[in-house]
Amino acid sequence: MKVLLTGSSGFLGVSLLEAFNGLGYSVDTLGRSNENDIIADLANMTTKLETPYDLVVHAAGKAHVIPKTPEEETLFYEVNVKGTKNLLENLKVVPKFFVFISSVAVYGLDHGTDIDENHPLQAQDPYGESKIMAENIIKKWAESNNVKASLLRLPLLIGKNPKGNLKTMINGIEKGYYFNIGKANVKKSMVLVDDVADFIPTIMTHGGTYNLTDGYDPTFKELSDTISNHFSTRRIISINYQFIKLVALVGDLIEKTTQKRMPINSMKVDKITKPLTFNDEKARAMGWNPRKVLKNKNLWLN
Repeated sequence: MKVLLTGSSGFLGVSLLEAFNGLGYSVDTLGRSNENDIIADLANMTTKLETPYDLVVHAAGKAHVIPKTPEEETLFYEVNVKGTKNLLENLKVVPKFFVFISSVAVYGLDHGTDIDENHPLQAQDPYGESKIMAENIIKKWAESNNVKASLLRLPLLIGKNPKGNLKTMINGIEKGYYFNIGKANVKKSMVLVDDVADFIPTIMTHGGTYNLTDGYDPTFKELSDTISNHFSTRRIISINYQFIKLVALVGDLIEKTTQKRMPINSMKVDKITKPLTFNDEKARAMGWNPRKVLKNKNLWLN
């Protein structure tokens, strides 16, 4: 199996490369750094890819962060949309299979339960919008070229050396300054990066669009307790919800006045105090059998 992998140095990409190498696949990596087999910036790519590939896995993209400037907003479209279009246009030989790493952000929801793939795509933020646009480009291209395309919509990714909110949470618990809000009993979908990587050889032959989760959807309390027990830290305290909402309103006011992002604002509080879970039954019908995040802490806690 000859594979082209973009984003091989990313959080998920590292696991993808390891999984493919373990299966004996011949993998070419494409990216901007010198460690890649093919050095190219997808957003400005013009070089034709002459090698015929059986499978292309497109995991490169600008990560989900809140843009602070119009220039940062534009980057989502340059990387996630234009980069995808350039990749497809520069494949001289059409592959049999194409896998795109998308996100549940396409649904544009900050809360909800058991959301499946038929839910309308309502994202209005640059990240979610750019993922929708990339999905549409891929589906149209795949249909025109008779390619089996699989679009994997992922929630919070769990694995070794995480980035973003999970990294902040782990560091906070280790150092003793993390706290939960209220009962911290809202559920959030998440999935192990290694399980996503292992599923690609199965799903690539089917094509389609799939949510992937661990099927359990832990609460913040369960997740924080698991981390705390692993590091044998003090019991995690909970802060009164109404108090935090008041602090968040102050943060909103400061942001509006200074145009600077505050560590606590209403959007952040809403995000961690409302449930957001996704249905993965469609993937399970195709052989998706993930491990539970909480029961496999050795796969993501050092």
